[in-house]
Formats: sequence, C-alpha cells, structure tokens
Amino acid sequence: MTIAQIEDNIKKLLASVDPDNFIYDFLLAFGTPKATIARLQSGKINLGEVDGELVWKKKLLYRQVAVEANLLELIQGLREDSGLKKSQPRFLIVTDLETLLAVDLVTQDTLDCKVLDLDKHFDFFLPFAGIEKAQFLSENPADVKAAEKMAKLYDQINLDNQFSTEDEVHQLNAFLSRLLFCYFAEDTGIFEDKLFTAAITGNTKADASDTQEYLQDLFLILNTDNAERTDEKQYLHKFPYVNGGLFREVYPIPMLSVKSRNLILECGQLDWSAINPDIFGSMIQAVVTTDKRGGLGMHYTSVPNIMKVINPLFLNELEEEYQKAKGNVKQLNALIQRISKIKIFDPACGSGNFLIIAYKKLRELEIQILNDLTELKGNKGSGTLDFVSFNSLISLNNFFGIEIDDFAHEIARLSLWLAEHQMNQTFRKEFGHSRPALPLKDSGKIVRANACRIEWEEVCPKEEGDEIYILGNPPYLGFSMQDHEQKKDIHDIFGRKIKLDYIACWFYNAYQYIVNSKFKAAFVTTNSICQGEQVELLWPRILINDVKICFAYPSFPWNNNAKGKAAVICSIIGLTGDPMIDCFLFYKQTKVKVSNINSYLVNSKNIIVNRSSQSICGLPKMILGNAPFDGGNLILNQEKVRDIDEGRQYLRKLVGAAEFMSNTYRYCIWLNNDQLANVKSIKWINERIESTYSMRENSIDSGTKKLAERAHQFRDRSETITYSCLVPRVGSNRREYIPAGIISKEFIIGDSCQVIYNCDEYLLSIISSKIHLCWVKSVSGYLKNDYRYSSVLSYNTFPFPKISKEKEKELEECAYQILETRERYPEKTLAQLYDPDKMPDDLREAHRLNDLAVESCYRAKPFDSDEERLEHLFKLYEKMIAAEKKK
Repeated sequence: MTIAQIEDNIKKLLASVDPDNFIYDFLLAFGTPKATIARLQSGKINLGEVDGELVWKKKLLYRQVAVEANLLELIQGLREDSGLKKSQPRFLIVTDLETLLAVDLVTQDTLDCKVLDLDKHFDFFLPFAGIEKAQFLSENPADVKAAEKMAKLYDQINLDNQFSTEDEVHQLNAFLSRLLFCYFAEDTGIFEDKLFTAAITGNTKADASDTQEYLQDLFLILNTDNAERTDEKQYLHKFPYVNGGLFREVYPIPMLSVKSRNLILECGQLDWSAINPDIFGSMIQAVVTTDKRGGLGMHYTSVPNIMKVINPLFLNELEEEYQKAKGNVKQLNALIQRISKIKIFDPACGSGNFLIIAYKKLRELEIQILNDLTELKGNKGSGTLDFVSFNSLISLNNFFGIEIDDFAHEIARLSLWLAEHQMNQTFRKEFGHSRPALPLKDSGKIVRANACRIEWEEVCPKEEGDEIYILGNPPYLGFSMQDHEQKKDIHDIFGRKIKLDYIACWFYNAYQYIVNSKFKAAFVTTNSICQGEQVELLWPRILINDVKICFAYPSFPWNNNAKGKAAVICSIIGLTGDPMIDCFLFYKQTKVKVSNINSYLVNSKNIIVNRSSQSICGLPKMILGNAPFDGGNLILNQEKVRDIDEGRQYLRKLVGAAEFMSNTYRYCIWLNNDQLANVKSIKWINERIESTYSMRENSIDSGTKKLAERAHQFRDRSETITYSCLVPRVGSNRREYIPAGIISKEFIIGDSCQVIYNCDEYLLSIISSKIHLCWVKSVSGYLKNDYRYSSVLSYNTFPFPKISKEKEKELEECAYQILETRERYPEKTLAQLYDPDKMPDDLREAHRLNDLAVESCYRAKPFDSDEERLEHLFKLYEKMIAAEKKK
C-alpha cells in the first residue's frame, strides 16, 4: 500500500469516526488484512485483559478511555509496565477519541495530536504498512547552549577590544579554541575536575584586572614539558603538559572586562563532557567575520544531516555485516580488521564535523563488536579473540581532510583529538583500559589547502586493498556569487568558463578519485546542480566509466545548530565506482530501492533533458512576453493614467507576473507605425518617446541601440486575436500548482511571463496540473528557491501524449472550473489563493479533479506520488526523443 493510499484511507476514516471500531478501522487504513482484523475483534490474537484494550503481539498496545481520563499519565504508566516484555508491542496508543497519544518503542518517538488531525501525522505509524521510518539523530541541547554562550563571550570580547584586522580576529579565534580545550579538559578527566574554572575563580580578581596576565602564564605552562618547567609560578604546575601544538604559538591575550571574565566562568559551569566536538563547527560560524564566512561559502552541517550522508555511504552496510556476524568469532574479528583499515576523507572539512561523527560511529561499532567477542569468550570458554586485549585499532591516521581556512584547519585537528579522547573514555568504561590522554599525539591528517588546486591523492593516498569513503559539505556558491579565484578554479577543473555552482568542482574531483575503483563519495549540496542547464553541463562528465549515483536525498531544507542558518534547499548525492552496488532513493521518511538514479535524482535512465525550440509533443508554441527595453518610459501606472485625457486611446492595459498575481494591471503606450503621426501633438506621449529614444541611443548594446529607430514601441510586439495563456516566469517552490491564467485580447503581456497566444483553453488545464509542476520543478532552472519557468526547458520538453478532441473538451471544462472557482474570491489575489497554507478547499478540489483528468491522459490509474509521476514522465520523454531522432 502506498503512502498516498494510506493518507486517503485515514481521511475517509476521520470523516466518520466509529467509536466502537476506531482502532480496527485505523489498522485497516494501513493495509492490515481483514482476516487479521477479524481475529483481533474475536479475541483470538488479542492479548488485552482490560476493557477498551487491544494488545497485538509485537505490533500494538491500544487503550481507549473516557474523555476525563489523564492520557499523559496513562501512557507513561504503560511505558513503565513490566508486562510489555510479554507482548513486545511496537506502538503504544491511548485515546479518548478527541486526543491521541502514541509512542514508537523502537525509535522512542512520541506523538500528541487531535484525533481529527491524524491525517497530518499518519506517517508516524508507517511501520504498520511495512514502511520503516528513516532514523535521524536529534540535536543535543547542550551543544546549542554552549555555542550560544561562547558566541556571547566572543561578542563581549570584541566589544572590549574593538578588533579590526584579520590578525587580531585570528588571535581571538585562537584564544577561544584554547578556552574550549580547557573546558573539555576539566570535564573529561584530562585535567582535574573543574581545575581551569576554579583556577580563574580563585586566582584572579573579580574586577578582571589580572585575568589577562594569568591566562598568558597558564597557556605558556600548558606548552611546557614537566622536565623543562622552572620553580616559578608553582601554582600553575598542577596543570599538565598538553603538547600537540595547541598552545605552541604565543598570541597576546585580549583585554578582558568584568563581563567577559564572568562569561568565561559561566561557560565553565556548563557540563562540557555532554557536548559533542562537532560544536566546533558552530563555534567557527559564530566567531569568524561575516565577509570571510560569505566569501568562503562556509556551511556547518548538523549531526542529523551528517548521518544522512554517513549511514547510506558506509555505516548501514557495516552494521548489517555486524548483525550477520553475531555469534561468529572469526567473522567478528574480520569485521574489526576491516573497520580498522577504512579511510575517511573530507576534502572540505571545515572544523571537522563529518570526520568527527564518522570517527565516533566507527569507534562505537568497534566497541559493540568487542563486547560481543568478550561475551562469546566468557560463554564458550574458547575461541581466538585477536583484538580484545588491545586498545582500539581505529586510528586518526586514517582520517583525512582539506581545509582552506587556517583557523578551521586548526580546530578540525583539535576537534578530532577531543573526539578520540571521548571515545577512549567510553572504551575505558567498557574494558578497563585505553590510551593515555596526554600528551596529545595524532590529530588526523588535515591539510590546509584549496581542495580545487591540490591533488586529492596527495592528501589521502590510494593503496592496494584500500576501502575509502569521501564525504562532506563543500561550499555551494552559485556562479554569480563566485569571486575571480573561484571562477578560475572552475575554469581549470572543467577546461573552460562554465556556469556551474562551485560545489561542482568537488563532484568532478570525486569522480576522478573513485573512477575504476569501489570507493564511494557523498556530499551535501544545493539541489541546483540537479536542475536546469547545470545538469547538462556537469553530469555527463561524471556518470561515465561505471560511476553512478548509488543513493540520494532529492531535496530537503538545510538546517544546523549554528548562528544564521542558511536558507537553502539541499540534496545529498552519493557516488560509487562500483556498478554492482544497489541504488536507493530517500523520500522524507522512506527508503526505496530503485534500478537507477539519474542526474535529476529520479528513478530513471541517465537521460539529459535538453533545451528545445519547440514542444516535443506538438503542443502550441509558447514564447516570452513583450520586453519593452524602454527605461520605463512607455509604461504608466494606473494613478498616472487617471490624470490623462488626451491620448488615452493609445494606451493598452499591461499585465506582467506581478500584476497577474496581485489582480491588477498597468498601462503602456502601444502604437502602430501608422499612428505615430497622430500623436505628434500630444506632448506627454512625445516626451516619453523621446526619453525612450535617448535611453536606447546611449546604450552600449548594439541591439538596444538599433531599437532607437522605433522608440515609440516595445522591442517585442506580440498580441492575441482571441485569448492568451499566461505563465509567470518565476514561481514559488512552495506552491502545489502553477497559477497560470487565460488573458483576454485587451491586455498586452509583459516579459515577466511566458505566453501561448491565441490558445485553446485546455492548455491551461495541462499547465495547471500537478504532473506538469513536477516536471517543471525537476528540470527547470531556479532563482534561489523559486523555479524559473521557461519555454525551452519547462514547456517544450514536457512529455504529454496525443489526446482526442473529446479529451481536449474534458480538460477545457476542468480549466473553466478552476477559473470559475477563483472568481468566487474577488477579494483575494492569486498569490493568496495559491498559498498552500491558505488555498480554499473548493479551489484545491477543482485542481484535484483537473489532476485526475490530466493524468488519465497518461494512464487509467492515477499516480500515487510525485516520484511515480516523474518516473513515468522520464520514460515517456525517452520514448519521444527516440522517436524524434528516427524521423
């Protein structure tokens, strides 16, 4: 059963709730067999012992109670009930048929909603239909709190010092990184418990007059070996020698006020042992200067989004292998051997977030395996446990990175070391021993360089038998945002000037690294490289020589725990050089195995949708609206026209996308050549014509300059005899339908729209359909998060089957129904009507019926999802292009 069918079933259920059979109807909605429902109703497989209770082993514990019952207290009691071990339900559900509370005992997710809102939350129960929810980690609140606190400290120190130069900012960043280390050290057993915070509290004055000097002395001691320390400042000798280069450079300590000293102490009160080292990424974004951050295109990825990369790239496979190896000493030992040799490489590592999380996950899996081996030895008293007596075999020497920013580069090295220390502590708790904390040693092989100008193999060498995974979140940077050096990087990598997002460099370099191997790579990226003209420019260079996309998240909103979250829609794309690997697409909370993933991240063959000068399926011609090239002189707003008496007959109503969406219009001077003599005496018209002439004549563009010869006219002169179909050239990605329209001949249409002149009304039905918007969003270019509707990519490439006159009539009726429904709301603009959160129910219903009619042109059975629509469209596109080539 598909998700769309489940949603439809839930809506039908909610339309008429039967109190006596609610839970049975609910289970039926998810595809539970009727025979199973009958057995539950008869009590044959119902283990419940209380009235109103249904207990279905390994599936469900459901209890329906009176309205006055305390649902929260009830479900909490059920969670703590030892009797659950007998029935082992996946879900706990309690309801009074007004409110419903539920717990997923596998994921520990919870739900609290109104029963009548279940159609908005049905995905919580998808496991009933055999659709497992993808698991993502939630953010650690301690990370966010610490990042915010340290950002306040940074702001205060900046206020105290008024830094201006790059060196001064770098010194401040180094100071903060050293503070961060001290906080971690005093909470994780590297220093004595709270040693650093207590030392600041007890050894410096409350007025902060000596805090600067104290910290300068302390940082010098932390960089001095015990054997080299003198008898001076004995009170600092309780601090151990750190080494590792963290305190090697002597930087001046910034001026510290009472407020900044207090913030240093407040930060020390946090429990830094509960904080993940990936906080350093958020910290850098909080402290580096704005222009520097924007120039480097720096983004810091949250742990949940990092796991979206790591899980399908390698971790899921390792965990599956671990499950298969359980109970087998030889296989478990072999798996540890494999894990210990895996290389992880982030060629845009920033502060090391991806490397840190990958390292921790591998260490956690290693600990699980070692625990199993220890248990096997204890139970069986035999077996060779090759690795139990050793420390972890996973070395930071197998973690590689490239980072262009010097401070981020240093923080990445420090972060990796802190992650190693945390995992060593976990290892010690499990097995009673681990590597010593100090002095610092390995910090990962992080190279400071431009990843577009260094050979990746120099950083992460490839050797016989290697298992290498490349991953990360490189800088996105659209073409217009790139500076000269970044454009040069693209030119050097692709061999010519080419309009690609900067991240394309990483995808191409990854292709070159993994080709002819079984290595894999995966990056977080803006989805723009899988849309519009960038597809044709980039992907034919990558999806060759057995390299393919092995998994992808087509699009999701990018978020992190850093200050100033980036407002972008992202994709995650995984590449492999092994053609035998299975392919998976991740849609929201589902994972689907597919035969192939193409450049548009659709389950289809590797097809490139090329620009077309005419419709591939014979639809009427669409062209750009009328471009004025007039400097605004031939266009008037309604207010100016009110005061005009003479010459009004030479004005036409003008509508562009903005006017169309807001139910208004402007005016434009619209003259034929033979009317020019008639307006010579009309002063205001001639003044505007002369201004247009001057603007065009002074243009450096030869085409515009030539237009000065007819300064009384727009550059374009298209108009309709009957009706026009208008489509705004830019549309919100949030909308569920394209708000196209039918415009009468009294209007001139501007160039912010695409237009079909003298059109048949059934075309509005096609353009307004969900299936057409699916195609547009997939193959068109984008302006930020808004799709750009063009004739050559959006309309002319759209695959639509030949239909009969009777079918055209049916679609025409649907188009009229949409238009008539809009007219019921004269007080609302089209922008308001097509806001997905405010769209009137009858307009949504008119579009639903239109969708059914349009989709019936493709096949008898309606499509269940956008993914299914796109798969069908790409197959049809392939057939149409193949047929065209044969002509």
